[in-house]
Amino acid sequence: MGSVVAFISISLDGFIEGPQRQIDWHRVDQEFHEHVNDVLRRMAAFLDGRTTYQLMAEFWPTADADPDATPFVVDFARIWRDMPKVVYSRTLTSAGWNTTIRRDIDADEVRALAAQGDVTIGGADLITEFRERDLVDEYRIYVHPVLIGRGKRLFPDIDAKADLRLLESRVFGNGVVLLHYARAGSSA
Repeated sequence: MGSVVAFISISLDGFIEGPQRQIDWHRVDQEFHEHVNDVLRRMAAFLDGRTTYQLMAEFWPTADADPDATPFVVDFARIWRDMPKVVYSRTLTSAGWNTTIRRDIDADEVRALAAQGDVTIGGADLITEFRERDLVDEYRIYVHPVLIGRGKRLFPDIDAKADLRLLESRVFGNGVVLLHYARAGSSA
């Protein structure tokens, strides 16, 4: 049985993006990108909200065609294209690259996907919706060493308490810190 994993980068002050949706403050270097690729290639599926999916779909399908693409960008483009994906959207009418559109979160369907292996949730709004339904088993939060002051918070105020235990922490050479938590009562 796999886990449902919230997987996201944040600033030290808790934002996933700046006020104009900027993510140019992310510290992505070879070590970090290779780590992310290694973690994500083992997933059974990517679960994304519409915005996250569309941002990914704008770049990754052809990123490896760029002659200047680094080996880790080429690697992730292939991971992304080949990975089964579910995009949760009430407005999206079509999606490519091994993607299924769902209008609503069905807890039984999510657990059936996780039975095939770990699945990752991308996007703060979707993570919040999964938290509200008590569907998040693990958090892989990558804290970037920057304060951006304003933007969209990863954890808005909601009535969803979860006791967690630290599974792993790691400091990357670029200063990013991984905090990997699981539910306190899980066997992960």
